[in-house]
Amino acid sequence: MRIFCLLILSLCCSGAFAQTGQIKGNIKNAAGQPAESINLILKGTGKGTLTDAGGDFEFNALPPGRYQLVGTGVGIKRIDRSVHLKADETVTLEIVSEENTQELQTVEITGRRETTYKNDLSFIASKTATPIKEVPQAIAYITKEVMRDQGTFLMGDAVKNMSGVNQFTFYDDLTIRGFRMNGGSTTQLVNGLRTFSGFWKQPPVNYLERVEVIKGAASALYGNTSPGGTINRVTKKPLATPQKSLSFTTGSFNTLRTLADFTGPMNESKTLLYRLNLGYVNAQGFRNMQFDKNIIIAPSVSFLPTEKTRINFDLVFNRSNSRLDRGQSVKGNDLYSSSIRTSLNAVNDYLNEETYLITTSLNHQFTQNTSFNVAYLRTGYSEDLLEHRSSNTNGVDSAGKAIENLVARQVFIRKTKSFMDNVSLFFNHNFNTGIAEHKLVAGYDFIQSSTPKGSGQQTANGYLLKAGGAAAYNAKTPEKYVFYNYVENGVTYSIPKPNISHYDLTLQNNNMEDPSKYIYNVTANAATTPVLYKLHGLYLQEQLKIKRLQILLGLRYDTYIDKKGYTTNNESNVTQHALLPRIGAVYSLTNHINVYGTYTQGYNPQDPVVQSNPLSGGPFDPIRSSLSEAGLKTEWLDGRLTANVSVYKISQTNTLYSANAADRPDLMIQVGKESAKGVEFDVTGNIHPNWNVIATYSYNDAKITDAGSRAADQVFVNLQKPNAPKNQGSIWTKYTFVNNFLSGFGVGLGGNFVTERNLSLNNSQTLPGYALLNGALYYKIDKFQFQVNLNNLGNKTYWVGGYDYLRLFPGAPRNFMATISYTF
Repeated sequence: MRIFCLLILSLCCSGAFAQTGQIKGNIKNAAGQPAESINLILKGTGKGTLTDAGGDFEFNALPPGRYQLVGTGVGIKRIDRSVHLKADETVTLEIVSEENTQELQTVEITGRRETTYKNDLSFIASKTATPIKEVPQAIAYITKEVMRDQGTFLMGDAVKNMSGVNQFTFYDDLTIRGFRMNGGSTTQLVNGLRTFSGFWKQPPVNYLERVEVIKGAASALYGNTSPGGTINRVTKKPLATPQKSLSFTTGSFNTLRTLADFTGPMNESKTLLYRLNLGYVNAQGFRNMQFDKNIIIAPSVSFLPTEKTRINFDLVFNRSNSRLDRGQSVKGNDLYSSSIRTSLNAVNDYLNEETYLITTSLNHQFTQNTSFNVAYLRTGYSEDLLEHRSSNTNGVDSAGKAIENLVARQVFIRKTKSFMDNVSLFFNHNFNTGIAEHKLVAGYDFIQSSTPKGSGQQTANGYLLKAGGAAAYNAKTPEKYVFYNYVENGVTYSIPKPNISHYDLTLQNNNMEDPSKYIYNVTANAATTPVLYKLHGLYLQEQLKIKRLQILLGLRYDTYIDKKGYTTNNESNVTQHALLPRIGAVYSLTNHINVYGTYTQGYNPQDPVVQSNPLSGGPFDPIRSSLSEAGLKTEWLDGRLTANVSVYKISQTNTLYSANAADRPDLMIQVGKESAKGVEFDVTGNIHPNWNVIATYSYNDAKITDAGSRAADQVFVNLQKPNAPKNQGSIWTKYTFVNNFLSGFGVGLGGNFVTERNLSLNNSQTLPGYALLNGALYYKIDKFQFQVNLNNLGNKTYWVGGYDYLRLFPGAPRNFMATISYTF
């Protein structure tokens, strides 16, 4: 009997051991990267675990049976997997997590978790975290992953991937759907707040999460903006998962670049997060006499004291030392008569700039449906400049006839500072009425921009007078001027002697100059004239959803106050008002196809400096615009790829253009009407987790349709707007190999094209179209990646924009950049 009992007990124990099993696996995100800290439970068992840094997990000693694996994490959709575990079996799961676009922040405070070319959400278009496919307006964007893969460092290289966006010059100066928008304006956005830049340098992008553009006027939310579109730079935000990276780049044009990006929690509870982006760049560029040294420091801190409250602090500081490049000059109408490297600078020219952006923001969730947001952005900019530049004309002979080989020069010495403050506060409230869902936004903006007293400029130009001083040359009174002997092709000519030596396109005379010998005049212009304007804006927006239909209604009331005669004894307020409506609708044909339409109006007061300048020909009426747009937004391949198309028409009245009057350089003309209509097409995302693509095309017919009553201005009618190509497009694709032999190796290939463009200050001169081909090679081993970017493989000569043939802005010839990066 005892032996029988022992036998039964032994069989039971052996049966128990035989009935244990294991469930293990790995979780990756859509980009194929490990998904760390995903919370996993086996429903009804009390067993739970977290994925490790490699995305791995396991459950051991499980009896056979059916299990429900549930996974949750911040920013991902809930994972549900049914598992049938047999006795003594190991089940291995490979899971790809999906981004949860429904788990939305009301403002963009914590970092973006997506790591692909595709971005699902937009905060800028509605001041709510709305899926882009549900926004009734075209939105273009470039993520940090695209910029990293293309080796992009400056904004101009990023926007070439956007339909309808083109460089006007190689400064921070763009056209969007044919309408100019540059860094000197105060309609740019950083994290949805108004700012500006110094115009002369494109902003670096190493501290940016993405660059995005709302196509068409965004006036109903942001006040006076460009009718073509509004650029928003989104800075990198802290992440709860520690990440660190270093990169070193060297290559053509004596480029040296070092970048760092660190992020993670600052305490165990992960309520205090940080991010620090650092950059140092020292490059000469392909243009003669040019160099640029940049130091970028961009820290960000997020404090999450409770689940309902988030506080964020961001700083971007950029110090730049360089020379100001005013472009290439050529002889007559021959674009190829001088090298694209030709620059008119003196050896001792300099441009020293400092820019800072300080942002503080608070988001508090009162209830599940009600939140409050307040943010403050302070922008500061200072400039210290000495430059030898074109006078925008050729040197002349005694008869006043242009000498094509000589470019007349002038000298600017300038010091200036500008500041901007933007306070934005708004409430979000979500509620339901029957079958209708509502998202209500109500807010107030205060914007103040100022150039205080203390800026100044000295200008030296003209021709030397025998009686002393300098003046523009008058061929009717040559006896008043000093002459000198100029030798060309062995022939000596007696010509007027300039205050600043002419630039000889044959001799390429970039010398060390002595600015103390010049005769100067004190100059007042837009960069140095004291300016103060304020904007108060109240707005209300409703997003209404009824089943498959969504309607967006917005209304904004602006009060714009300009201090005319600011800092003088005659200071007075000039007040203007604007009421700006917006209406849009989105209808979901299927879960992956949406159609939309929108109408909005825009408004821009004229530049206060131009308005108050007695030589400009003003005062001028404010600029008004309207946008009508319709389109289709689609998702493919389980949401990994988006394909969108939009059709639009923009009308604008009262735009100011230079009158091109040689004797009155400040004179402006106000055209009656200009319009742009076109089609844009964008594809973005992943064909496969290891195959990324972004492709764009746009057709834009942007013209002045009414030049007003002056007969002389009719020449502008039906001309394509300056530096706005009718056709442009781009493509970029990256493929990463995953098989054993080529694992870690990747290749990128792409290009962009634009067609012929008109110049902005000469209506008879044009720039030819161009098409460029670019490539890249990648190799990743463990935590290291080696990357080589090859740009303009065909070594094409091309120009990104220009004012006239004395101020052309060429693009870079064939070049390469090699980068090694380490992530830890």
